[in-house]
Amino acid sequence: MNFKPLKDRLLVQYSEEPEKSSGGLFIPETAKEKPQKGEVVAVGAGRVTDDGKLQALEVKVGDTVLFEKYAGSKIKMDNTEYLIIREDDVLGIQG
Repeated sequence: MNFKPLKDRLLVQYSEEPEKSSGGLFIPETAKEKPQKGEVVAVGAGRVTDDGKLQALEVKVGDTVLFEKYAGSKIKMDNTEYLIIREDDVLGIQG
């Protein structure tokens, strides 16, 4: 994939949702929650501060992040669904 997010944006690939509940019941596609976890696939250069300096991002490629439920914009590339979010929408890094 040839995609580079700009500034403080991240390209996140959704984590797979389980097909079964903990009780062993299959979950239909229409009943699944919107994922709030994914792996960072690409990151921008960083945010520009008020004094014009470039501040590097804390999140890096390969991190598994938890993000706000309705954050970002969905895009589809190479038959895979991704989410473009700002670093501010990341709630934490898992790991």
